[in-house]
Amino acid sequence: MIDTLNTFVRKTPNWLLYLIGAAYPAWLLHAGFTGGLGVDPVKAMEHALGKVGLQVLIAVLLITPLRRFTKLNFLSWRRALGVIAFFYILLHFMVWMVLDVQILSQVKADLIKRPYIIVGMISLMILLPLALTSNNLSIRKLGPRWRKLHKLTYLAVALGGVHYIMQTKGFEYEPYIYLLVVLGLIAIRKLPKKRAAQPAKRQVA
Repeated sequence: MIDTLNTFVRKTPNWLLYLIGAAYPAWLLHAGFTGGLGVDPVKAMEHALGKVGLQVLIAVLLITPLRRFTKLNFLSWRRALGVIAFFYILLHFMVWMVLDVQILSQVKADLIKRPYIIVGMISLMILLPLALTSNNLSIRKLGPRWRKLHKLTYLAVALGGVHYIMQTKGFEYEPYIYLLVVLGLIAIRKLPKKRAAQPAKRQVA
């Protein structure tokens, strides 16, 4: 079963993932125009894009432990999912700035009044170079530095979890669960890997 699933994942083209990823914002836009997002469609769209963007980033973090502990291999999807998550979060930011706030002076006021926006923007800025270098050319050009650069994903996702908690009014369990999952996935990465068993040395008589 695992081998069959791994084969399916490996043979799935990235363009199909991008097409599926683009369908969600398109559906939100359609729902917003047709009354499917309630009385405040802009806020609903803004929150939905941010939340799903965080969920996709968590899915990216989950790929390595899944491969390590269950042998499920989604590595061929990792870069595409990371790019999709970045665009969701970028759209989340653009909806807030262009459709929600609209006035440039109010954007500045919101940054001062609501520190969680600054935390979210820092996360977005960290994700920007990661999205721009998620291609084979960048891997060849950067060499070992590419892997080091993309370790910043952990910081970006953790900041995204903090941003989610900070923007919540009152106490809600869900944002804390997201942050705990993120911290747990980062902690799992630090667990020592099992070494392959060494062959027993032949004793000399």
